[in-house]
Amino acid sequence: LKPTSLSSSQRRSAKERRQLRSDATYLFEQSQLRVLYCYTMAENLSIGMKLHAQYTDGEFYPAEVVAVSKAAKRKSAPVKVHFAGYGDDSDAWLPLGKLKSKVLPKPKAEKAQPKAKAKAKAKAKAEKPKEYDYSALEKGMHLQAESEGKYWSAEVLAVAKAKAKKSTPVKVRFIGYDKQYDEWLGADRLRSKHIVVKKEEEEEVPVGSIMSPAAKKLLLVKPKIKAPLDPGFSPFILGKKKYLEAAKDCEDFLEWALPRADGCARYKLPVFKDGSRDARASSYLAGVLIQEMMWQRSASKLMLCGPPRICKAIKAAFSVGGAYEFEVKSMPNVCGTPETPFEVEIVESASALPEEKDTPQVCGKEANGCRLAFDLGKSDIKTVAVKDGEVLYSKETEWDVTNPDPQYHYDAIMAALKIAKDKLPKVDAIGGSATGTISGDNEATWCDIFPNVPPDVYKAKVVDIFKRMANDLAGEVPLKVINDGEVTALAAVQKIGHGNVMGISMGSSEGGGYANKDGNLLGWINELCYIRLDLNPKAPTDPWTKGSHRGVSHMYLGQRGATKLAAKGGVDVPAEYKYPHPDMCTIKHEGHAQCLKLIQKAMEDAEKEPKVRQIYETVGVYLGYALGQYCEFYNIEHVMILGRVSKGKGGDLMLDTAKKVLEEEFPEHKGITFHTADDHFKAV
Repeated sequence: LKPTSLSSSQRRSAKERRQLRSDATYLFEQSQLRVLYCYTMAENLSIGMKLHAQYTDGEFYPAEVVAVSKAAKRKSAPVKVHFAGYGDDSDAWLPLGKLKSKVLPKPKAEKAQPKAKAKAKAKAKAEKPKEYDYSALEKGMHLQAESEGKYWSAEVLAVAKAKAKKSTPVKVRFIGYDKQYDEWLGADRLRSKHIVVKKEEEEEVPVGSIMSPAAKKLLLVKPKIKAPLDPGFSPFILGKKKYLEAAKDCEDFLEWALPRADGCARYKLPVFKDGSRDARASSYLAGVLIQEMMWQRSASKLMLCGPPRICKAIKAAFSVGGAYEFEVKSMPNVCGTPETPFEVEIVESASALPEEKDTPQVCGKEANGCRLAFDLGKSDIKTVAVKDGEVLYSKETEWDVTNPDPQYHYDAIMAALKIAKDKLPKVDAIGGSATGTISGDNEATWCDIFPNVPPDVYKAKVVDIFKRMANDLAGEVPLKVINDGEVTALAAVQKIGHGNVMGISMGSSEGGGYANKDGNLLGWINELCYIRLDLNPKAPTDPWTKGSHRGVSHMYLGQRGATKLAAKGGVDVPAEYKYPHPDMCTIKHEGHAQCLKLIQKAMEDAEKEPKVRQIYETVGVYLGYALGQYCEFYNIEHVMILGRVSKGKGGDLMLDTAKKVLEEEFPEHKGITFHTADDHFKAV
């Protein structure tokens, strides 16, 4: 439009029009200069050149140029760098503005417009001050510290936790200078990849839970057999193998003992020099191994012997407020001594540690006469009536384990057993199984099928629940109740006529048990569902530990291992079945049971099968690496697999994938024989 066609209020003055043209020209020229600058300056860099690059935390660290691109799609970030001392997964394509090198002079800063400058000031004023996490720093670590406007090499002398030192918690000594120049500094004057900005919603991190860069470097390993729907899966067993190879020449060792009422577990781990960066990997691995052994066998205390700093770090991790607080609070209940707190003791000599000891348990394997049996799972109650080895009755009855009233549990179990009892002329014996710890006297020492029953009520009405049930049902008849995983192992011994059997029930969660070469139990609790299988720092949490841990078996070798992948595997499921929907992140199992049925149905659909099969292949990868991990502590020649996840052709595919993992990654264990069960076997 011509100026005359506009009202006087709409017309721009000649001066304004000239200013607009000038501003547009300026912006265009600046954009062209920036592009030209990027291409020209990038040519000054060459592969292998050392410089400093900005990491995601906003700080600059030593790095090396690994690629320089002239492609148009890379014009905004033409330089790929590798951060010194870190894995290839930290490599990044960066713009020149995030690089520092003598061959890259800074371009002249653009002149800020007054309005933009004012907005920036207002925004900065309104922003909440950043809070930093210094927990990954430790004494002796090197970093860069600012003095008189320049950054110098320095060494960490101390990291304070006192509130008075919140703004300047790190005491440093400048390399080459006397202690009179030591300073307490904060993140505004320090440069280190170990100092990160805290997220606003982030709560205080438990001691020992952070995987340090050294631990990531030594423990995170990509498997040869990939999990199709879980690309971040990092098997614990591979991390341990890599660590042991790296530490094979270490002269220092950490030893520990885990005593329990009828035995004791021992372990000896080579560790890196106390105070070194790699020592953090040693303490991290030790924590996961101790956790694993606690859930295999139980423990009333932890005894440590080794390098002082590593022992101190592990003691803090296995204390209230530490990474393993869940274990610290659970073990007294697991051991049947809730009034005795779990303790950690550091001893001077390995000779002060108790010797390793196991107390094998002999169990009967006959099914003659008239017998009642029950299996209490997290989803249902299974009841069976057997006469001289013949199954007369078998049924599964769903129940709600989250109910806090123990009378509900008692009534539900009794109602199911009374129906089974009516199928027999008499009752000669009662046998049962349940998740958790069952004492030799058939007491429910610690069973997670009663998760919401208050501790005082549990002690009064749950501990003796099995003995009361048997007496009310059939009077003074023989009774034996054991862990559900152990039943699987013992039944497998009876079926195949061989010992050294691992039984794994892949139902609501993983139930595990083991029978030795003589077909007897080891006297361990075998709560394998609490063992960590995946070291991926972003692995899923589970509702039983209330988010305390990531990567434990609960989320891998039971229904949840499959259901968390349902949507990824192309299964049409309701929104509330799509992990991590809140309904899929509770201890209730109904949703997971229904979701698994949808997975199994989709597996029968020819169009969906190519995608859905990846769910079973992924769970098969989990199973294969888990078996490789279990073989360190169990002499496994046979594996009996039970549970809903193992049903149908999807279950067959899962087992085939697990066998492939053993062949490729653990050839020494490829001879393990897999067994599954028919309906008759599962009932007995």
